[in-house]
Order: sequence, then structure tokens, then C-alpha cells
Amino acid sequence: MEKLQAIRGMNDILPENSLSWQYLESAFQRVIKRFGYQEIRFPVLEHTQLFKRSIGEVTDIVEKEMYSFDDRNGDNLSLRPEGTAGCVRAADQHGLLYNQQQRFWYQGPMFRHERPQKGRYRQFHQFGVEAFGMPGPDIDAEVLQIAAMLWQELDLSDFLTLELNNIGSAEDRANFGSALTEFLQSKEDQLDEDARNRMHTNPMRVLDSKNPDVQAALIDVPLLEDFVSAESKQHYAELQDLLNSASIDFIENPRLVRGLDYYNNCVFEWTTDTLGAQGAVCGGGRYDGLVAQLGGRDVLACGFAIGVERLILMLDSLGKIPQDALQPIDIYVTCIGQNVTKQTLDLAQAIRESQPQLGVISHCGGGKFNSQLKRAFNSGAKIAVILERDGDGESTLETAKIRRLDDSAETASHKIAVIPQKVAEFLEKSES
Repeated sequence: MEKLQAIRGMNDILPENSLSWQYLESAFQRVIKRFGYQEIRFPVLEHTQLFKRSIGEVTDIVEKEMYSFDDRNGDNLSLRPEGTAGCVRAADQHGLLYNQQQRFWYQGPMFRHERPQKGRYRQFHQFGVEAFGMPGPDIDAEVLQIAAMLWQELDLSDFLTLELNNIGSAEDRANFGSALTEFLQSKEDQLDEDARNRMHTNPMRVLDSKNPDVQAALIDVPLLEDFVSAESKQHYAELQDLLNSASIDFIENPRLVRGLDYYNNCVFEWTTDTLGAQGAVCGGGRYDGLVAQLGGRDVLACGFAIGVERLILMLDSLGKIPQDALQPIDIYVTCIGQNVTKQTLDLAQAIRESQPQLGVISHCGGGKFNSQLKRAFNSGAKIAVILERDGDGESTLETAKIRRLDDSAETASHKIAVIPQKVAEFLEKSES
């Protein structure tokens, strides 16, 4: 019988890798708590129309990448390809948006049918932040402060660059799009097939092409900033002032447009050169018209999403995850001889209750001392607690040994009643 395998591009996260994920998730939750954002959870499955109306029907995501199907009731459903649309739908459906200010965060899997490669998978994960009901630019600056503080928490600030652009209003972009299409038609022989298809349906996406030949043809392209309204320019200038005041460095990228149709005014990306072609780690901006576009009232909004897999790749490649975070086991309790199993379990539990900050494994399944000691070393624990009985007596053991699991093999015997305190002292001594 053929072995079943995971779906291509949908990866298992094994125990040795999940520790990196836990470290990152904890850091994100610590940071977001400092800003007073509240968690919101919404389904991975939504009506396909939600994404068509929000992301845009002529985007790559909707045209090529969504996992969509008809269910048994004949409803066309899709696995969520991003989080903002679902967050907006959930918040509006439950009356959380109109005439209110809200700050939300979420995390979880997203799905896109793309060619799997390093840092780009068919099931991937995001942290998202969405803020509603505030005109900005102060709220724009705040969401960027969240990302900047996360980079500081992870010691990644030196490896990430904030890129900004002002894409104006929908009306501004429509005027720009007409001029851009006319320009692209004059360069049609220099464009690839993808750019030629987009120049009539979504010409701004041509600016984001990764094809160097297409980029060469765009040298004299019209500039979006020449079509942006004075009001939008003022908002953008005030945001830059706030970022300068907050000591958040940025560069302006006039070709940054993002791949989703709902953005307006300020858009941004945090990028890195440590991941090769997949350089965007975090992206977002304002989307003031999206709530109304999905059937709600006019609500101002902005936010961002962080690619978890790409951030994990950065942390691992740069060695930024502390060793302690990758070794959650501190103590391995072994039991040698007859009739010590119950006392071993009791002692391990006593250590957990006395020292809740420590990870404790109680050996199960029997075996010889050398075999148990090997498992203790392999667990990553710093010390072993050894309960050992000679013969087959049933009396309660009075003492146990604490052994350091390093080359020193330092060992000390103590009364079992004080072992929970002594293991903490042993660990503190090794760390000093």
C-alpha cells in the first residue's frame, strides 16, 4: 500500500521546528499586548465572493491562486488567501465597526495555490494587525511602531528596511492607470506576456514585475505621485514626520503598489536581503474603502500582515533564536530498580509544582540506567534526577541524586523532600 504524504506545499511542523514557532509567537503576543490590541479569530473558510469583492477579481490571487470549490449546498467557498477580508467581514457582521474604534490582531494559516519554494508555501501562516475607525496618520504610525518593536524584540532591526509609497485614492489611481496603460502600450514589445495581460486589467501590478526586462522598459514610466491628490500628499507627509519623530527609518519606493486592490494612500513593506527572492516579510497600508466595498458603512482602516515562515527563516539563518528557547527540557527524572515508578512520578510532579518555570520529563517505559541516561542527554535537559533502588524492596526511597548532564558529570545526593529546591539551585549555579 502506498504511503500517504502531505499535500505539496503544505508542510508539517515537526517538534524540533515548532520551538522556533513558539518563540516567535510568544514575542509577537508580548509586543501586541503592549499596544492594547485584542485578538479576533475567524474561519479559514469563507464565501468566495468575499475575496473577489475585497482583493479584486483581476488579481493573481483570485484568478490563479485561491482554493475554491462548491460545497454540497452549491455554495462556492474558498480557503482564506489572506486575513484582512475575513477580519472585516467578522467585525462588521457582529457590529464592531460603525462609529467605533477597534484594534485587532490575529494569527493563523492562509492558503494560496502557488509554486512552492523557500519562504512561499501553499499553506502559510500570518500574524495580522487591523485598526478601524481612525483617520490617521497617527494610527498608520502606530501599526508601524508595532512592527518596529517586534523587530527589536527579535533582534532583527538591522536586517529589515521599511519601504513606503503613497498610492492615493481610487480616483487618483484610475487617472494614473489610464496614463500608465497608454505608456505600456508604447512599450508593448518589451513586455512579457504577464505584463501585456495586466496592462489593460490592472496596470499598476506591472510596476511590481520581477522580470528585469520589464523593469528596464519602465525607466520613463509616469509617476503615480504626479496624480495623487493634495489631501493624500498631506496625510503621507504627516506620516513621514511621525515616523521620523519615532526614529523609524524608511525609504520611499515609488513602485511599491502591493498585490491587493483594496489599499489606498499609504502602503508599506518591510523587506530584507537575507532571504533571496522572497524579501518581503511584512506588508500593509490603509484600506479606507474596504468595509463599504463589502456592504458595510464607511469605516477608515489600516493594518499589516507578517509572513511567519519567512520570519522563521530569518531567525534561523541569522541565529537569532536563544538556545534556551530551543531546549524546553531542564530536568530528566530517571528511575532505576524495582518499585520506584510511583515515587518517580510523584517527585517529577513535585518539581513541576515547586518550579513551574522548568520543563520536567519523567522517564517512562523502564530500561537500564545507561539507556535512561542516554535519553536524558538526548532530551536536551541540563540535569538528571536519579532515583535508584538496589534489589526489589518496597520501602520509600529517602534520597536521590542530581547529576549535571555535561562533561563535568557533577553529582550530589539529597533528601528527596528537598530535591525540588535543590534542582533550582543546581541550575542557577550552572548558569552563573
